[in-house]
Order: sequence, then structure tokens, then C-alpha cells
Amino acid sequence: MKDCKVAIVILNWNGAAMLRQYLPSVLQYSRDEATVYVADNASTDDSLQLLHEHFPEVKLILFDKNWGFAEGYNRALAEIDAEYFVLLNSDIEVTHHWLTPIVEFMDAHPEVAACQPKLLSVFDHDKFEYAGASGGFLDRYGYPFCRGRIFETVERDNGQYDNPIPVLWATGAALFVRARIYNEVGGLDARFFAHNEEIDLCWRLCILGYQVYCIPDSVVYHVGGGTLPKSNPMKTFLNFRNNLTMLYKCLPDSELRHVMRVRWFLDYLAAWEMLILKRNLGDFKAVCRARRAFKRWRKDFEDDRRQIQASRKATDIPVQRRFSLLWQYYAKGRKYYSDLDNIN
Repeated sequence: MKDCKVAIVILNWNGAAMLRQYLPSVLQYSRDEATVYVADNASTDDSLQLLHEHFPEVKLILFDKNWGFAEGYNRALAEIDAEYFVLLNSDIEVTHHWLTPIVEFMDAHPEVAACQPKLLSVFDHDKFEYAGASGGFLDRYGYPFCRGRIFETVERDNGQYDNPIPVLWATGAALFVRARIYNEVGGLDARFFAHNEEIDLCWRLCILGYQVYCIPDSVVYHVGGGTLPKSNPMKTFLNFRNNLTMLYKCLPDSELRHVMRVRWFLDYLAAWEMLILKRNLGDFKAVCRARRAFKRWRKDFEDDRRQIQASRKATDIPVQRRFSLLWQYYAKGRKYYSDLDNIN
């Protein structure tokens, strides 16, 4: 018998302030339906003291070093026996009845491997939150976007994306995943450390023939950028390096060479735009460093690519869009998901 049906796992590193503010909502609205864990990546602040003194009902998993997001979760989830894992950021405020719609949906649809709720902003409850909004997609060249957020344009939530739909990726800020399948595919790619790892996981699930959904009946509020601010060279480096690696692993043979050639041009174009127009030397260097890092470690992912392509069951993934998001956004002025919905 499993220890619990639903295990909510919050990965923490020096996040005492976030835990103090947002963990109470998780306990209030989840304790009757799930077991709550905090996996601590060797925090040096007062996180553990806070948990011991104020949240004794939370189960703790303690690490002796900071394993990052991906490996931290892999190690934590390996210690938990549950039917569903919920990977939840420490800067998430949950709402009444947030678990039930997704768990009931996954119970009724065994082909669905992962789901996400609708993410709204903690600071403006009528606005989507950047990191996941109402479900995520990729364009042809690997640029992620969401129902409710394209690049820096974040929409207000007027109920326009309240229907549950299959998506290519579910946000790692509040990711529901079937534990058996998570373990079957090897979990998150720990080499990524952080950023794009949930997109990589979800894309691999879709390739295997599973489905990923957004269930907007479940609503949570997200701070966003709780660990690294938006303009941060390390975040830029990880995003570019990991995105290229994900494309290398998951793109079919018919697409790989063309997409990688186009991305070489687009990445360096973005780097020079950061330097010349934004006067951001740090991000310029980060993009160039990410390109070099990808070139160096690409050979380490050759076996991954062969295995993923050999196991491909979904030859056509409709939630990976065929258009160029950059062209649609900047040349055509299509800045909302609803403007893109019927474009192939």
C-alpha cells in the first residue's frame, strides 16, 4: 500500500520567508487530501527552525548539499511512495479545492501523465503569472509560450482560457505528475540543474504517447522569480543552454538540423540585441557562454536522443506549434494566445 495518494513536495533552498508566507495556505487547503513534504537543499537560513517550530506536521527530507531543482526533486521523490506527485514552488499560494479537480481528472484519464492548475499572479489576482499561466506550448524553434503569456506580454484573466486542454508542457511551479510514469521516464533531467527541465520532461511524456493537460478549475497564485530575478546572467545561461539541449534530445530527425541552424542565428541575434539595445553585457556573455556549453556537452546527450527517438510513439504532437513565435509576435503583432490559436 502506498504511503499516500497525493504527495505535495516543496523543494526549498534558503526560502524561509516564502515558506512562512505561503506554506500555511498549502496546509490549510491540502492537509485533508494530501501529505505535505519539504525537501531542503541544505539551506543556511532559518528554514529548518521555522519548519520544526511552526509547521511540525510537514514531513522533512534533508539533503547535505544544494542539488538544484531537477536533481533535488529526483532525490526527494525517490523517497516517497504515492500515486501522484505535486511539485510545488515555495512561492505558491493555493486556494480552496485546488487539488480535487486535477486529481479527479487524472483518476478518470489514465492516459494523462501530468497536469497543471491555472497560475495567476500573487500581486494581481486578475492577471496570469508568467511561469505557466494556463498551460504551455513551444513554437517550431523551441520558444515557450502559454495561454495567457507570450514573451513579456501577460494577459488579464477574463475566463478566456478556462477550458481544460492538452498542452505540451505544464509549469514546474505547480506540476502534478503520475508517480509511476515519472519514475518510468527517469524523472527530471538532473544535468539541467534548473530551468526548462519541466518542459523537457513533459515533451518526453508526449513523445511516449502520454498527454499533459491544464485544468483551470484548479487555481493557484504564484510570486515568480523567487530564486533568481528575471534579469540574471545565470538564469539566462541556464535557459539558453537547457533549451538547446532539450531541442537536441526531443526534435525528430526531420526537424533537428533546420531548427538548430535557425536557432544559431536567432540566439546570436538575441545576444547582440541584449548588448546593443539593452546595454546588458552580463546577458550577452551568458548567451554566448550557453552556446559554447551546449556545443561541449551535446555528445553527452547522444544516447538520450537515440533512446527518445527510438521510443517515439507520437509521430505528430499537435501541441508543438509549427509557426515561428518571433515572427508572429514582432512582425504580425500577435501578442495574445487567442491570436495564435488557429495558426498551424
